[in-house]
Order: sequence, then C-alpha cells, then structure tokens
Amino acid sequence: MKKTGGELIVEALKANGVKRLSCVPGESFLAVLDALRDSDIDVLVCRQEGGAAMMADCWGRLTGEPGICMVTRGPGATNASAGLHISRQDSIPMILFIGQVQREAREREAFQEVEFRRAFTEFAKWVGEIDDAARIPEFVTRAFAIATSGRPGPVVLTLPEDMLRDEVEAPRAKRYTSVEAHPGRSQVDDFYIRLLKAERPMVILGGTRWDADAVADFAGFAERFRLPVGCSFRRQMLFDHLHPCYAGDVGIGINPVLAKEIKESDLLILLGGRMSEMPSSSYTLIDIPYPQQSLVHVYPDPSELGRVYRPDLAICAAPSDFVAALADLEAPAEPHWTERTQRMHQAYLSWSKPPATGPGAVHMGPLMEWLEANTGPETIFTNGAGNYATWLHRFHRFRRFNTQAAPTSGSMGYGLPAAVAAKRLFPEREVICFAGDGCFLMHGQEFATAIRYGLPIIAIVVNNGMYGTIRMHQEREYPGRVSSTDLTNPDFAALARAYGGHGETVESTEEFAPAFERARIGGKPAIIEVKLDREAITPTRTLSEIAQTKGR
Repeated sequence: MKKTGGELIVEALKANGVKRLSCVPGESFLAVLDALRDSDIDVLVCRQEGGAAMMADCWGRLTGEPGICMVTRGPGATNASAGLHISRQDSIPMILFIGQVQREAREREAFQEVEFRRAFTEFAKWVGEIDDAARIPEFVTRAFAIATSGRPGPVVLTLPEDMLRDEVEAPRAKRYTSVEAHPGRSQVDDFYIRLLKAERPMVILGGTRWDADAVADFAGFAERFRLPVGCSFRRQMLFDHLHPCYAGDVGIGINPVLAKEIKESDLLILLGGRMSEMPSSSYTLIDIPYPQQSLVHVYPDPSELGRVYRPDLAICAAPSDFVAALADLEAPAEPHWTERTQRMHQAYLSWSKPPATGPGAVHMGPLMEWLEANTGPETIFTNGAGNYATWLHRFHRFRRFNTQAAPTSGSMGYGLPAAVAAKRLFPEREVICFAGDGCFLMHGQEFATAIRYGLPIIAIVVNNGMYGTIRMHQEREYPGRVSSTDLTNPDFAALARAYGGHGETVESTEEFAPAFERARIGGKPAIIEVKLDREAITPTRTLSEIAQTKGR
C-alpha cells in the first residue's frame, strides 16, 4: 500500500514509541502536519522554535528517549539551534525534523534555503536529508539509534517538502535497537580492588543514560560502602541530598571544603559524566592530562575516555549497566573512610543552609527555606542560566530522580519551555520554574503555550533589573563602568494576567508565601515576580563588595 512521505514519517515515529512532539508549523512540512492530525501523537504547538527545541530537550532529559521537535527551514531551523546546542553539550537525545526546500530548488539559495549539513554539523551527532520517501523508515530508525547510543545527543533530519508529498511503498517501520556497552568482569574486579585499597575515595555522578532503578541501586551501593558521593553540575537529581553519603554538588561556586576533599582524594570515580569546564572548576580540580588522584572513569562513549583526563581505569559503559555490575560486590564490615564521609555530609548540610538576611526588602534565603518546607520531593524544578539559579542549586535539596531540568551548557531562556514540557509529561506533579528577568524574556512567550494547553506551572521570576551574572563580572573587572547590563522590564504579574494566567508581585519577604499559595490554588499558569535588590547578587556577597575586589 502506498503512503505519502508525511504518513511514513508519522508511522516511523509511532513505531519508535513517540507519544508527543513540539513544533512551530511551517509550509515546508504540511504533509507531516496533515498525517499527525490522524494520529494519537500529542502535538504541542509553540510560539518560537528555540522554545520548541528546548521542550524536546526536556522530554529527552526526563525520559531518556529522544525528544521530537519539528520546525520549518531557514529562520525556523536557525531559531531551533539554541535547543540543539543545549542537547549536544548536555548529552540529551533529541531529533529535530526540519522541513526543507523542494529537491529541484536545492543549491539555488531558494527561499529560506540552508545547507544544514554544513550549518548544523557542530551541533548534532548526525545531520541527514531524506531524498527518497521509501527510505524514511531507514533514516528514522538510524536517527533514533544515533541519538541514544554512546554519548546521547541531537540528530537532525531534513525533509524536502516535495518528498513528503510523494506516494511510495516502503517497509513498515520497526522500533530502533538500543546499542549498549557493558563493563567486563575483569574491569569490575579491577575497580573493586582499587576501591578496597583506597584511603580517601570519592565518587562524582554525572551525565545521562541513568534511570530511576540505576539511581536507587547506586544509592544502595554507596550506602553499603559508606562512599562520599557528589553530583556534577546540574545533575543533582542523581543522588538524594539528605542521604548520609551525599557530599554536595560539584559545579559553579563549589563548597571549598568539597573541592579540597576532591583534590586530596586518592581514588576519584567519575561515573557517567565528562567532568567538563563547569564541574571541574575551570579544569582545576583534576590535573590535565595526568590526574594526581587515581582516576576511574566510567562513560558510555569510548571517544571521551582519555580525551581530557588519562584514567587509570577506563570503562566504556552506560551508568545503568555499570551500576548493575556492582550489585554482588561485598562491602567491608566497617570501611575506614566512614568518618570522612560523615564529615563531608555535615559540611554539605552547613553549606546548603541559606542566609537569613541580605540587602533589600526581599531575602531569598527565607524564600528558599519556605519552598523546602512546602514542596514535595517529587516537585520538578526547571531553570535557565544566571546568578539567580545559585539559590536553587545551592539551597534546594533534591531528593528524587527526574526532578531537575536545567542546562549544563548555561543557556538562558531554558527554564520556562522546560517547565511547560515537564508539566505536559507529568501533569500530576508540581512544576516550578526559576528564572531571572533577563532569562525569562528570552523565551517568555512560551507562557502562552502553557495557557493554551492548560498547564499550571509556577514561574518564579527573580527581577533585579539587569543581566546579573554579566553585571557581576563587569563590576569585578571594570568597577564603576556599567555598560550594556541594565534592563527595562514589564510588570511580570500583569503580563501573566494579560496572557490569561495568574500574576503576583512580591516586594517583601513576608509576601512570598501567601503569593505562592494563591498561585498554587489558582489552577492557572502563574508568574510570581520577586523584586530583588540588585545588591543581592550572590548569597554571600553584594555587588558593591564584588566591585571592590579588583586588583586584590
């Protein structure tokens, strides 16, 4: 039976388990949109392609299956590149389908034509174009396999619009086959011997390819061996922060006590992550290329092992497979590093207690304490980038897997589209977006998407009237010479109401709790604008204090 290319795309998506996708419609893939109308795939129509791609990234982040996004050619695709970059740096499986000019017009710089193999090779694991509709099952199956294998990441498939209208016979699509690399028995034995000989071991969890079972099983392993465990930058949901083995997050602004322990460890176990610039404190925690610590690096892609750090033991395996191999290892009756682990956990608890006061009428410390006491362990927190995120990353104690969606690539504008995607995926769970005023307005129009689909997210917009992170660096390097960092903002609460949502403005610490409760019971997408004094640039230092550090 002949089918159009558009019908074959949708058939291939369903065969590969796709239940939802995000898109901004375009005339270049009308045939796919028409086929989607007759399917049960949940289509989330967005307001800008960057937000749509970030939603797909969030789905890939929270499910481990490729998030799907569809956009049109030219400006549609280049808008989506922001989400592609996040997916690439964060190792998130995603597939971006791009409607393309008709085949006969290629290489003429036709309307909105872009040669995506040249344009997006840096952003994607593979960029392909489907010239023949009969090959759609082949290309889509390959896209899913590449996006999920080894180090996960984004794949781009371009779809010439005339190809999508072609009627052809093609094999019925089948689900892709996962590609796994398992640790060898000798490698697990080697790891075990190294661990038993260590005096000061340390584990840092990171990366993707985790699931709830692997997280729980590793927590059990760490507990049996009394191992101190840290989580890499914005991967904090991989370990319960109140577990007695938790030592803290290994990211921007790391606890100096934890940094010292990592540097002085004699066995450092990197499990699942790359240990790139942010978690390594600009490559200062571990010497390159030869670490002072004995290094065990477990990672699912062989091209990463030994690329920056030469490990003493390199194991090519996904975290879930490696953790499964640890199940039968017998722990010492009383590991001699137990007291050290306890000390590191206490240091984390002290470090993660927010300050009670600060400049201005709104104090973020008490706000964080209220959220800790009044949100459940299954609450999903999302954010983009900016100094405001420090309050969430340092002072929120993550308890469960799949409760964090934040870009390790440091991309602004991610929090709101991620919150929309998370609420669509888990409608029964509370979803809270943290955003700065600059961060929010990069993709704030996706609040309209939350309204359209009735997704009652709560966005906490921390408004200090500037690009805070850049201003902080500016005041340190060029004190008194402010340039290009002041912002003029709308009334965010009024903006929420204009969209049809719930809006609140918080101008004192005491106003936050009742404002949040009103937003919570309102049942609508909500924005809570928190007017923060610009001097409160970090939890521990004011902007003026930072400006005085130049030359010290």
